[in-house]
Parts: sequence; C-alpha cells; structure tokens
Amino acid sequence: MGDGARLLNVVDVEATCWEVGPPPGQFGEIIEIGLTVVDIVSRVRIGRHRIVVRPEHSTVSAFCSELTGLTQGEVDAGISFTQACSTLATEHAAGKRGWASWGEYDRKQFLRQCEATSTDYPFGRRHINAKAVFATAFTLPRPVGMARALDIAELPLEGRHHRGDDDAWNIAALVLHLADRGDWPGTRGKSSGPSRR
Repeated sequence: MGDGARLLNVVDVEATCWEVGPPPGQFGEIIEIGLTVVDIVSRVRIGRHRIVVRPEHSTVSAFCSELTGLTQGEVDAGISFTQACSTLATEHAAGKRGWASWGEYDRKQFLRQCEATSTDYPFGRRHINAKAVFATAFTLPRPVGMARALDIAELPLEGRHHRGDDDAWNIAALVLHLADRGDWPGTRGKSSGPSRR
C-alpha cells in the first residue's frame, strides 16, 4: 500500500468569526490550519502540524480570540493563505493523500477562499466527513460536535477545543477509534500494528 493510501491528513481550520456577524466589508477567513497525519494501517498519529494564516479582509474579534486563543498579533505574523495552501501541497502531500475533517465546513471554507483568492485548491478529491461517519457508526439521530463525539467514544479531549492543531489531533483519535471498530472507510477492525500514540 502506497503512502497516498496509507497516510491520511486530518485537517481542522479556525477562521475569523464574530458573535453577531462580520463588520461591513469583512468575511470569515482561515487564520489557523491544524493537521495531524494518521497512518491508517498502523493506527497511529505520526505528525502534528500547525499553520498560522494572516487574514487579508478581516480582523480577529474579541469573540474569536476568546474562542480560539488566537490574537490579531499572532495571525499578523502568519503566512498568506496562498502560501499556506502551497505548504499543504508541498510539505504534506495534500493533493496525493486522502483527507478528513469534522463535517463539511473545512472543505467548503477552503473551496470558498481558494475561489475568492484565485488560489489553487491544495487537496485531492478524496475527502471524508468524519462527523458523518461517526454518526452512522454510532447510529446517532443526528451528527454531533467533536467534543460530544469524544465523550461518546470515551476518549479524552487533549489540548484546547477550537484550536486547529488540538482539534485535528482529537479528530484523528476519533478516526483511529472508528478504524479500530471497522467503521472507517476501507478498514476492517483492530490493527495488529504498534500501539497508538
């Protein structure tokens, strides 16, 4: 099995946000990309990455800072969205590996922002909505948020919720849990590989 099939990028983004809607002329832009690489065969998380992205058409509100922990000063020191997409493609093989996120928000945000900035979409076509897979596997009446899913799966929430790298790390744990159950697409239950990290 090649790396493109064996390795999965689990991605979570944080974007500029407001309690009651954006100020005139502003819109939600990605300000942080968390990425955890999962070896779906060995069932381990093998890489944890964080990319801070500088917004061009919005600012970090007090509400956003309270939610994510990100400040305007921190994102001002980040790289451009175009550079971030290039980093995903060149350093994380985003176009070759499948990728997963908790729901469709992350995928749609990338599509919107790539179109708005004339940036090449960094990912390939193989996207898996981990939130939907989890809801089906646990026969839930409706999909649930990541924190609730961790409770259901009896897994700890590691780090800070709504922080991109921490959320990607936790979503990756849920992906591996689903894989161990045989509920992740293309898996057949417990791995005989090394213990999970």
